[in-house]
Amino acid sequence: QVQLVESGGGLVQPGGSLRLSCAASGKIFGIYAMGWYRQAPGNQRELVAGITDGGSTNYADSVKGRFTISRDNAKNAVYLQMNNLKPEDTAVYVCNAGISSVGVVLGDYWGQGTQVTVSS
Repeated sequence: QVQLVESGGGLVQPGGSLRLSCAASGKIFGIYAMGWYRQAPGNQRELVAGITDGGSTNYADSVKGRFTISRDNAKNAVYLQMNNLKPEDTAVYVCNAGISSVGVVLGDYWGQGTQVTVSS
């Protein structure tokens, strides 16, 4: 069974940095697009950044120039480097990936989420 496990969230002051990690485990044949979403209280879930298996990236306008998504295919992992954090970045950040595995041609998998709080 495929699982996504995130780490790296926490409390940081405005202007600070955090690096989120997400690792996939299980009997995985291949991982395609990966991404980070976030959801703040009272808001809809939104895409923060995505990366294809070829390395192409896309970002929400609100994080362009501050966040960087990357992946390590050997480790089945995706990362989100967040710099110059702002209070409005406060949210639960959730990892997502399209994965082919035993018995599943292409599944859409989600992590459990990690809290990021930006506050002084």
